[in-house]
Amino acid sequence: MTKAARWGWVITLVTLTGVAGVLAFVLTIGTTSERGFFERHYHWLYWVNVAVAAVLTLVILTAAVQLVVRVRRGRFGSRLLLKLAGIFALVGVVPGVMIYAVSYQFVNRSIESWFDVRLASALEAGLNLGRGTLDAMVADLGAKTRDAADQLAGSTSSQLLTMERLRDKLGARTIAVVGGNGQILLESGGDTRQLTPDRPSAAMLRQARSGAVASQLEGLEDEAAALQGGAQIRALALLPNTALRLGLDERYLMVIQRVPGSMLSNALAVQAANNEYQQRALERVGLRRMYLGTLTLVLILAVFGALLLAVTLGNQLARPLLLLADGVRQVAQGDLSVRPVLGTRDELGGLTRSFADMTGQLADARAQVSRTVVELDAARTHLQTILDNLTAGVLVFDADGRLETVNPGATRILRLPLPAYLGRPLADVPGLADFAASLAQRFEQSVGGDGDLDSEPWQESFELQLDPKQHALALLVRGAPLPYGARLVVFDDISEVVSAQRSAAWSEVARRLAHEIKNPLTPIQLSAERLQHKLEAKLEGADQAMLVRSVATIVNQVQAMKQLVNEFRDYARLPSAQLKPLDLNALIQEVLSLYAEAQERGHLVAELAPRLPLVKGDASQLRQVIHNLVQNAMDAVQERADGRVVVRSSLSLTDTGAPRSVRLHVVDNGPGFAEKVLKRAFEPYVTTKTKGTGLGLAVVKKISDEHGTRIALRNLHPAPDAGSPPDDGTELPVIGAQVSLSFSNLVPATEPGAANAKT
Repeated sequence: MTKAARWGWVITLVTLTGVAGVLAFVLTIGTTSERGFFERHYHWLYWVNVAVAAVLTLVILTAAVQLVVRVRRGRFGSRLLLKLAGIFALVGVVPGVMIYAVSYQFVNRSIESWFDVRLASALEAGLNLGRGTLDAMVADLGAKTRDAADQLAGSTSSQLLTMERLRDKLGARTIAVVGGNGQILLESGGDTRQLTPDRPSAAMLRQARSGAVASQLEGLEDEAAALQGGAQIRALALLPNTALRLGLDERYLMVIQRVPGSMLSNALAVQAANNEYQQRALERVGLRRMYLGTLTLVLILAVFGALLLAVTLGNQLARPLLLLADGVRQVAQGDLSVRPVLGTRDELGGLTRSFADMTGQLADARAQVSRTVVELDAARTHLQTILDNLTAGVLVFDADGRLETVNPGATRILRLPLPAYLGRPLADVPGLADFAASLAQRFEQSVGGDGDLDSEPWQESFELQLDPKQHALALLVRGAPLPYGARLVVFDDISEVVSAQRSAAWSEVARRLAHEIKNPLTPIQLSAERLQHKLEAKLEGADQAMLVRSVATIVNQVQAMKQLVNEFRDYARLPSAQLKPLDLNALIQEVLSLYAEAQERGHLVAELAPRLPLVKGDASQLRQVIHNLVQNAMDAVQERADGRVVVRSSLSLTDTGAPRSVRLHVVDNGPGFAEKVLKRAFEPYVTTKTKGTGLGLAVVKKISDEHGTRIALRNLHPAPDAGSPPDDGTELPVIGAQVSLSFSNLVPATEPGAANAKT
């Protein structure tokens, strides 16, 4: 329990004790106080009430102000505490006000009922009745005493005996003869507690002397003594002087009669009630104020106790709720540290313990999630590293067919900016609409009756034409379903494999053709020459000429077939390249020396970049490559008077200025290649020549692959202005074709023998 709570309970106990004391005090003084108590103590009781009420009101106002300040400052839980305090205060104040209103009316009506007019009249009538009865008894005893005095004066018998008879007759307690000075002369009867009866007073003697008789009621001053027999009626009558003796003192007959006890008690009760009623009537205003003040004080005490209990119980109830609310707020902010709990055994304490357990479980779960996220990030990084280093292309699509993941291999193979289209369908990528439709159709075909649950991986080859000016890509595509409707596509560029397979197939075909065709060619040629040798001398004229022509035709065709067979043999039996450092410019000049006549006519031009680094290659095979390219270009422009072929070498540099590759370009201004031929120009037996075998570019491609050299073939379209220089720096109009080779296998300058290498 906090210090504030302890002080709150102490003040509450003190207040309740004070309320109990005040109520007990009020009840006590209301029943046992002497007359005039309220009148004497009203002022200090009033100010005590005012002081206590002021103190309690100040405490209540202080607590209310503190609560309002706490709410305005936005202290956490202040609004909940305000609501609880308001609820408890409302529960305590409203019934208190109602009880106060009822009690106020009750006190007013009760006090007014105490002083009802009929009650006052009844008390007055009873008092008058008692007084009349006593007065009648006093008067009757006085009259009887006067008669007894006359009888005593006229009696001839003994005076004492006469007095005894008179006492019995009157029922008096004492009869005595009293002198003029009040001295008892003769007595009959009397009070055993006194030796002699009380002497009459001088006033009574004077009254009896003047009126012949006097009577009075005595002993009512002390109610207790009166009730014990002290109340009596005294009568005094003048005795007549029958002896005619002058000079004798006056004598009086005194009769004392006891008042009956029942009558006396009733008379005293009526008199006491009347006196008390009159006293209360005088104190009526003060009594009302005192009762109402005490009632108001009790109300204030009750309200104060209710408010104090409201704050205390509100704190007790709000503490676990605030603890939970603060814990929820901190948990919402991500703080899952150990939560404090209450030691109480009630439901709220159990709730705080459950919340602390839940927070601990959340902290453990978050730690587990953090570890899982770290492991997942590591796995994702590992997977991304694998994807980034895969040569195959990887595409992942979500359930809606949008591109979700792309690896660099896919961008490299397709040569398209696929990462820019993440979150979009593959069909949005330029040139891939048909490919996307084919993939979707293939996935639909692989889905079983139950949807993705029966989907199986599939594999299929696709030919993708991204650019009409370039070769079509041969792709081997594998697809597989992923959870939640996602799809995985993995593809490889098998263009080189297909090309190699085709080259191998054509090599086998060439080998078989060379084997099958070469064997009969020599016998055919020998047979034709033998026929000419045997028959030429025996024939004359036209027959001899026809024989010579026929044999010449056979021999020429056989030589052509031999050349074709040799080309097939060379293509099929192309030896492995022996890579050595060589100077590409020197090799180009050596080959171009075979075309001296074309150079003199200006149909062949060499533009060689100086100081090229050495490349690694097989001189004999590269010589054949250059020869085939130059020969094909010369064949393409042979029908044009302005035909021209440019052989150019250049150096490509990196961003840092280091050599990257040495390039060889063979450019002509011939008719170029047809689109259908351009796509398959490097395949065997594909040619635009009427007499060509179609193996020239196939051999070039095969040798380039052996050297790890990239080769590209493209048509050069006309420029807007035919007279403007071409964009590659030559003087040729851009209307022909260009074959380019890029040698990246360079010889480092520090390698031994690089400076004096010879072709």
